[in-house]
Amino acid sequence: MNVLEFLQNRQSNPHLQGATPDQNSINDILKAGMRAPDHAGLTPWRFTVVKDEGLEKLSKTFKSAAVSDGCDEMKIEKAAKMPFRAPLIIIVSTKYHQHVKVPKKEQLIAAGCATHAMQMAACSIGLGAMWRTGDMSYHPLVKERLGIELHEDIVGFLYIGEKAKELPLKTSKSLDDYVEYF
Repeated sequence: MNVLEFLQNRQSNPHLQGATPDQNSINDILKAGMRAPDHAGLTPWRFTVVKDEGLEKLSKTFKSAAVSDGCDEMKIEKAAKMPFRAPLIIIVSTKYHQHVKVPKKEQLIAAGCATHAMQMAACSIGLGAMWRTGDMSYHPLVKERLGIELHEDIVGFLYIGEKAKELPLKTSKSLDDYVEYF
């Protein structure tokens, strides 16, 4: 499959399992993220790699966040299980810079591009990947425990692992519904 076919047929897969990818694979994924479009070369992102014992630490963090919000026991347990959806999570957060030509929203988009690039890299080496956000992306306790400043954003949690099952290819959306020419 060539690159264009790959991009036109890629899809997220939430069914992840297996061992943590080896360090060379993790580095290849991270390097892809570092090549994201980046106006003025600000590198307005940070990657936090979570694996092995880190998954347990993230589980405790999510559980604490749910408890602090007064969630019921079922939501607390669900939050505690979330990090175990995959053997590897790369948390992408912003690292905003003051710049006369690069507003904050452009830096957020660049961090999103880095996340997308890492997801594509993971898929290109045969892994499954799922980019998730949700309540934990915005929770101040989660940011604090991860060492992310409160004024920064968590762009997402990129879950990566072996595909537990192959998913049928989704039908492509018609260009006619989303494209206009000016």
